[in-house]
Amino acid sequence: MSKPFLYILIFLLTITAKASFILLPMDETSQQNHLKAYGITYWCLDKNYKASWLLNYRGGSFLLPDAEEIRKECQIRGVSFEVISDGDELAILNKISSPSQNMESVVLEKAPKIAVYTPKGKQPWDDAVTMVLTYAEIPFTPIYDEEVLSDQLLLYDWLHLHHEDFTGQYGKFYGAYKNAPWYIEQKKDAETLASKLGFPKVSQEKGAVAKKIRDFVIGGGFMFAMCSATDSFDIALAADGIDICEAMFDGDPSEGNYQSKMNYSNSFAFKDFTLERRPEQYEFSDIDMTSKRRVPMEKDYFTLMEFSAKWDPIPSMLCQNHTQLVKGFMGQTTAFDIPLIKSNILVMGTCEVNGEARYIHGQKGKGMFTFYGGHDPEDFQHQVGDPPTVLDLHPNSPGYRLILNNVLFPAARKKKLKT
Repeated sequence: MSKPFLYILIFLLTITAKASFILLPMDETSQQNHLKAYGITYWCLDKNYKASWLLNYRGGSFLLPDAEEIRKECQIRGVSFEVISDGDELAILNKISSPSQNMESVVLEKAPKIAVYTPKGKQPWDDAVTMVLTYAEIPFTPIYDEEVLSDQLLLYDWLHLHHEDFTGQYGKFYGAYKNAPWYIEQKKDAETLASKLGFPKVSQEKGAVAKKIRDFVIGGGFMFAMCSATDSFDIALAADGIDICEAMFDGDPSEGNYQSKMNYSNSFAFKDFTLERRPEQYEFSDIDMTSKRRVPMEKDYFTLMEFSAKWDPIPSMLCQNHTQLVKGFMGQTTAFDIPLIKSNILVMGTCEVNGEARYIHGQKGKGMFTFYGGHDPEDFQHQVGDPPTVLDLHPNSPGYRLILNNVLFPAARKKKLKT
């Protein structure tokens, strides 16, 4: 073989073997930091790199172009990655496209603009979503009632609801904390803000905020809520125009026979629920399973449903994980009573021991929403004043992965999001 021909052959082999892609594996054994892998993917989208989400392939891996700055960013953040060739990428996509495989490749088009609805002064560890966004280095903008009521939600693609009480009952903390300085101060602040915004009662102001958020979703926005923001949001919508607050909350008695006046057609996810009338009771309604459940911590797990990645890409994206069995955790709203969930709502995670839903999804107008029960996926029974969760100790948390699935969900190519 002549030398010129040998050089040409070596050159062609080098081109063929050239690495062209970076794979962020998301299976249980290959990824040292699942949570920060989402941050890397978001960072790439924000820099206008193309990305693909490989549903059900090695735990929902991400495929990125090969670039030196992406490799460096992975190394800096401690994210495991594999450099693969054009041929490797083609083989992966061929496997995924096979009708025999419950897999799909979804193109991620742009980094969604993220807003977190949270009161000013809240610490990052007060809310699991704020905490994991910060840990994954995914940028977000804190907003609250003034921004929502002035229609600033139009600036964002994705909204998270902090553990808010949209009913105007101050989280139903009255029974245990009515004399606590922090409770008195928060009540005073809420009343001052409501007055500033032109509302005589906090319940009316929170109801107006809930309706603005409803309109954001109907117009095409993505909304994610955890813990008490889930059921209190739906209650506020169903109780629109009805006084359900007792005198210690708003200065006058509740409306007579208010339960019979509830309009469940206004709510997003729940129906036929009964409100908790007792102001000293740390509960909003019978939607929540906290007081009904009898599940010891060592048996508290919920199972993620399996969906067809090719035919049901939306729930498949939202359920991507390296395990289908997720450790349970409690909150003011821990889980949802299944008979009180509307028939058009998709239940994506259930606890078989107690027959409860932990993770649900639905569509409203042009937009979508996800409700996730519990307060902190790595703190089984979070109490007021407990120390923050250190996510460096839980970089592979399946429970936190579900939050981040929702964060990247709006980045998917829109034709894949059609139901």
